Amino acid sequence: MEEKHVLVVFPHPDDESFGPGGTIASYTKLGIPVTYACLTLGEMGRNMGTPPFATRESLPSLRKQELIEACKVLGIKDVRMLGFRDKTIEFEDEAKVIETIKELIVEVKPSLIITHYPGHGVHPDHDATGHATVEAVRQLPEAVRPKVYCMAITKEREKVLGKPDVVHDVESTMDVKVAAIKAHRSQTEAMFKQQSNDDLTTRLKKWLTEEQFWIYRF
Repeated sequence: MEEKHVLVVFPHPDDESFGPGGTIASYTKLGIPVTYACLTLGEMGRNMGTPPFATRESLPSLRKQELIEACKVLGIKDVRMLGFRDKTIEFEDEAKVIETIKELIVEVKPSLIITHYPGHGVHPDHDATGHATVEAVRQLPEAVRPKVYCMAITKEREKVLGKPDVVHDVESTMDVKVAAIKAHRSQTEAMFKQQSNDDLTTRLKKWLTEEQFWIYRF
């Protein structure tokens, strides 16, 4: 993990925790700075807590605070909220989204970017964000392009993309990852109420212990 600075680009609060949360925690534990660029506040989400404690009006500010708390848990000190609208990334001015991400890359100068693999994000916002991020990197001179690790979550990902290029076993940072996921209380509380913490940890390990990345090749 010899990185100088890692830039994580996802559309929603909680993508950073459910996705590469263990990897992020591993980087920050080593003192490697991580910047999280979150395109939206997830304000169109339908989860309002269990039982509901948020409203459509209060959800954006609530999810903003949950994101700040989750990033604190993961050791992320630089969180950028880019202000795009939830569930409409694919309808935004594509050039504007790309330019916004490119400006951040130029400012932060990451050695590694983590985002969704375009076409393998399942959610339209995931695909649009991955596409914009890849295009932002593509517009940079080849000599200064950072590595791009993409997370693919479609069922056919290995059939289409092959085996992942990088697999991180994040068991050593699993506690941090789970704590970050829990910080997104409005979105995850129901999941944690279904079983005891011990049972849930066992179940989560099967799903979350291995974080897989495909290197995007330009």
